[in-house]
Amino acid sequence: MTITVTGLEEIKLLAGRDLGRSGWMEVAQDRVDTFAEATDDHQWIHVDPDRAKDGPFGGTIAHGYLTLSLLIPLFTELLEIRGVTMSVNYGLEKVRFPSPVRVGSKIRLAGKVGSVTEVAGDGVQMLLDFVVEIDGADKPACVAQAVYRHYA
Repeated sequence: MTITVTGLEEIKLLAGRDLGRSGWMEVAQDRVDTFAEATDDHQWIHVDPDRAKDGPFGGTIAHGYLTLSLLIPLFTELLEIRGVTMSVNYGLEKVRFPSPVRVGSKIRLAGKVGSVTEVAGDGVQMLLDFVVEIDGADKPACVAQAVYRHYA
């Protein structure tokens, strides 16, 4: 269920709040191939299913940065912010990829608001703790701390 807040004061109240989990998203080979085209990263472990089946992962895997980029659509399932003039992705504090995402597997996002602080220009900065889980796996695909800013 998506949490909806309106304005900076309601955003501030999110500090420390668990945002829950998104729905599952399958990571298909065509998405990996499209990402490879967009980034010019055509390493065989990502785009050559025949060669990759005999490789270290038993098949093709998603690029780590593809997994990271999927935070965007998955996060929109967790939180909707209204009543602000602008929201920006301000960056990342820390990112790790503990486990590869095998093509055909499903991932979802678990999110928690770590902190919310005021910033210049009538805004707030949110530090979010994200974990990208892989269906049936012991280790997550990605653990990241993201920074977002929202302005009145």
